[in-house]
Amino acid sequence: MKFYNREDELNELATLYDQSGGAGRMTVLTGRRRVGKTVLALESAKSARHLYLFVSRKAEALLCAEYLEEIRRQLPLPVVGEIRHFRDIFALLIEQARSERLTLIIDEFQEFFTVNPAVYSELQNLWDRHKATCKLNLICIGSVHSLMYRIFQDAKEPLFGRADRIIFLKPFSIRTIFAILKDYGHSDLTTLFDCYALTGGLPKHLELLAENQALSKTAMLDFILKPYSPFLAEGKSQLVEEFGRDYGTYFSILDLIASGKTARSEIESVLEIHSGAYLTRLENEYALIGRHLPMTAKPGGRLQKYYIRDNFLDFWFRFIHRNHSAVETGNFSYLRQVIDRDYATWSGRLLERFFRDLLAATGRYNQIGSYWERGNRNEIDLVAVNDLEKRLLIAEIKRNKARINLTELQAKAPRLLEYYQGYAVEYRALGLEDAAGFLE
Repeated sequence: MKFYNREDELNELATLYDQSGGAGRMTVLTGRRRVGKTVLALESAKSARHLYLFVSRKAEALLCAEYLEEIRRQLPLPVVGEIRHFRDIFALLIEQARSERLTLIIDEFQEFFTVNPAVYSELQNLWDRHKATCKLNLICIGSVHSLMYRIFQDAKEPLFGRADRIIFLKPFSIRTIFAILKDYGHSDLTTLFDCYALTGGLPKHLELLAENQALSKTAMLDFILKPYSPFLAEGKSQLVEEFGRDYGTYFSILDLIASGKTARSEIESVLEIHSGAYLTRLENEYALIGRHLPMTAKPGGRLQKYYIRDNFLDFWFRFIHRNHSAVETGNFSYLRQVIDRDYATWSGRLLERFFRDLLAATGRYNQIGSYWERGNRNEIDLVAVNDLEKRLLIAEIKRNKARINLTELQAKAPRLLEYYQGYAVEYRALGLEDAAGFLE
């Protein structure tokens, strides 16, 4: 699959590369696995002298031997003997970057915790001493969000405050997903939504499905639900390492959120534990969940609902993890029946997110969310506000918008309108066909 989008990130990386001609620059590129961090870094460096080093879990001396071989192949270095420590590799590259700009990409940077945690303080020492006099454009890539946060944003860690930029790479936008689909012969909005729901815009997932001609809903599910499909173990392979020995509790919480138990009280009533600390870590350390509050609610309000940020992980926990016995026994026909039965209900929640993302991309509104009152009364799917122009959009969203009754929608809004007195109010029924208007 060709390289798509990422213009803003490429421009930022180009700026940092230009600045590295005067002094070293350190960029942190993070985001969940499969989001395209490595591809982006290599794309940004393709026209410049660059070196790519991958941190795998092996002895530091073995890693350094691999790195030295790659350095000799890529760079015009003087004769160098054996190097057994990364600090000496880094010092060598700093010296090389005194005379010419060099982009150094270090992938899976958080793995130095396993190889040798002292690397971070050694790198900090070298960076502080030589940044001003070298032309090194250093890009540190990491997928384990909690560890990358600790390395660069924990005041107790040696590399705190050293990064010139921290770029958190997000999945592709709906517009980019649509461009990819059209390049592969799919221009209908139903396929766009199903692809958004099942991949969340993750480039690696889209690439895998595109290469296997599996971009329609039926073809995607056929590919996901077959023996040896890389998607079957995706959630577990990503998260067990991050969560460590508590992964069972975290998985149970994510399973409940994916199944629709989105309030803390609902989660605790099932698991019979205090979930606050787990939910906080899932939101802030792991960046896996977020919280919805009703529009007009105060930030610390109790009327909050949790959601899984990644669409595919939401699907994985709702269907694959929950039915892992069927997966283990190869009973994919049973799992497919479950998905066929429940897909419409599950994807209905994502249709609301789909339209919120579309509206956010227009730049017409400064607040976008939903609304409900205690006891889930007077639920409104979408509320969008433009405070400058004092405009308020209130919408209900269904695949078949003929089922929407605007009179009933208006009857849910009186208390909401009390908060937005003096605003021009528009009520809308939104169905999938209306997405076209946001993509023109």
